[in-house]
Amino acid sequence: QVQLVESGGGLVQAGGSLRLSCAASGRTESSYPMGWFRQAPGKEREFVAAIRSSGASTYASDSVKGRFTISRDNAKNTVYLQMNSLKPEDTAVYYCAAARFFLGMANLRLRSHYDYWGQGTQVTVSS
Repeated sequence: QVQLVESGGGLVQAGGSLRLSCAASGRTESSYPMGWFRQAPGKEREFVAAIRSSGASTYASDSVKGRFTISRDNAKNTVYLQMNSLKPEDTAVYYCAAARFFLGMANLRLRSHYDYWGQGTQVTVSS
């Protein structure tokens, strides 16, 4: 089992920045592919960004590409999401997730690919 805990959310003005962290504990002796998703009120949970176990490859949705950056520090069992140029439409609960297996970068955008989820952290962007 792997436990994931997100932190770093909060209230920020449009154009501002936040950095989310996701700390993993439990069976972390093998690094997992990791992803960030978000869910706004009344909407489905959507893919934001993903990163392979080594950190060598990343993948981001078109809506955040160029503004958000995913990274990881395997020595700290932590994944980050640096969010810049935030917009009101980025307001959502942000979740991190871990997958036990890697089945291609394209699959990392699918919720069904992930086995473990955190509880989420709220990000609110005011206009």
